[in-house]
Amino acid sequence: MKTETIPILIGVTGHRTVREADRPVLLDAVKRELEALKARCPHTRLVMLNALASGADQLCAEAAEALGIPLIAVLPFEKEAYEADFDGAALTAFRASYDRAEQAFVAPATEAEPQEPSRNFAYRQAGVYIAAHAQVLLALWDGEPGGECGTAAVVDCFLHGAYRPVYGAPLINAGVVVHVQTPRGDSTKTAGEVRLLGDREAWEELQKRTEEFNALAASCPKTVSPLLPAEREPDEALDRAEALYAAADALSVRYAALYRRILALIAVVSTVITLTFLVYDEGELHWMILLYGVSFLIAWGILRYARKSACHERYINCRALAEGLRVQAFLRYAGCRAEAGALLPWSQQEGSPWVASTIRASSVGGAPKARNEIRICWVEAQRDYHAAAAKKAEKKQTRSERIVRIAWIVSFVLYFIALIVELLSGTFFSMRPLITHANEIRTAMKFVWGGISAATLFIGSYYGRLSLSRAVEDHRKMAKFYARLDDRLRRYGQTEETLVLLAREELIENSNWRSYQQDNAPELNI
Repeated sequence: MKTETIPILIGVTGHRTVREADRPVLLDAVKRELEALKARCPHTRLVMLNALASGADQLCAEAAEALGIPLIAVLPFEKEAYEADFDGAALTAFRASYDRAEQAFVAPATEAEPQEPSRNFAYRQAGVYIAAHAQVLLALWDGEPGGECGTAAVVDCFLHGAYRPVYGAPLINAGVVVHVQTPRGDSTKTAGEVRLLGDREAWEELQKRTEEFNALAASCPKTVSPLLPAEREPDEALDRAEALYAAADALSVRYAALYRRILALIAVVSTVITLTFLVYDEGELHWMILLYGVSFLIAWGILRYARKSACHERYINCRALAEGLRVQAFLRYAGCRAEAGALLPWSQQEGSPWVASTIRASSVGGAPKARNEIRICWVEAQRDYHAAAAKKAEKKQTRSERIVRIAWIVSFVLYFIALIVELLSGTFFSMRPLITHANEIRTAMKFVWGGISAATLFIGSYYGRLSLSRAVEDHRKMAKFYARLDDRLRRYGQTEETLVLLAREELIENSNWRSYQQDNAPELNI
């Protein structure tokens, strides 16, 4: 698979027996759906997840080949054992599709293996795997309920998460099931009728965001340092996760920089608006009303650009995606069977289904091929990163607090000066004024007070939006967490339980970060 873009994975499920008279109609219906999807997503590569079973699977593989859509063969058994399911033309078609597949692997067991594994269990795991990783499911099905390893069960897994994973929780896809009516036996149902099952709005949003990401990633240089050591066993799924991480990280850095520049501009313009009105009102410099109006127009233009560029939304979405992909890459590099997509907290799944879907899509591949030590490249690296980030955020927070503290002191001093001026000017008592030019002094002090207000406004518009106190707390907390995990790995070694704990906590922290960052969109405060 092309690694620097997010694919749309088309899962396939269907009946093994397709009436010969219906094949042309069904093939035409599948092709139409695939062509329509290609037209809607010109920047996005379509890839088909297919178990290559007789009947519907092979029909969809034929349609994919005709349209140049690559295959990933997700098999219930090793090729030699699986071939026992085929004979004649079906065996020839299976071998041809298998040979042209970009990848072919036995589906890892998602659910707990029974004491006596059966062929039905293996068939079910292939279907569950396709349902859990695909973003759209082609179901050539008669719509009738079936057993635990049939087409109806795979549709149920896709739409309702009707499976019991060993790690994490079942995920409900943001995509849709394209149900292509496929009658069996002497049924009078019309073959080839198509209807969509699932959340169409979420599916459209998924396509839109995937297209947008791929178009943006194509023009964004990737300068991120490698996540993992270059010397490792070849693993396409691992390469894909790392490359997608690099693309998401680069976009996140680009839009974070733009977001902060816009925050700084808005903070400056808010301050200028406040000061120009103060000068117009108190200084009676009437021409300042023009500068006041120009400042408002500039602020409007900046906010309009912020919304048009979607810098804040793209920043937090790409950052959340990059962090999830990084966790997925580390889990696979460590040889852990768990996937980051299955460990995502519900708030992340519900708040950003596109991110959850993309993380799942990036993990497609067989069981991890190697088990590597991740303490240094993951745990120690993250401990050092959070410790350094906490210090950096703390410096910014100290700078912000220093400005506020100075503003408080100056305001306190100004209050006493103003009180003395009013006492000496005879404001409170019937006495002869002891000072002259009291009005001029009052005006000057209003300007100073206005400047202090403008300074605190700047802090609220810029530093406040950066959530510095929350950032310092979170970085310290995570640095402590990674330090403890480092000690645990040194003492007890690298276990699946520790790796899952590590991944889950990092994904929860990522979800929390995204949650409070959503409230920090650029706004004009005056």
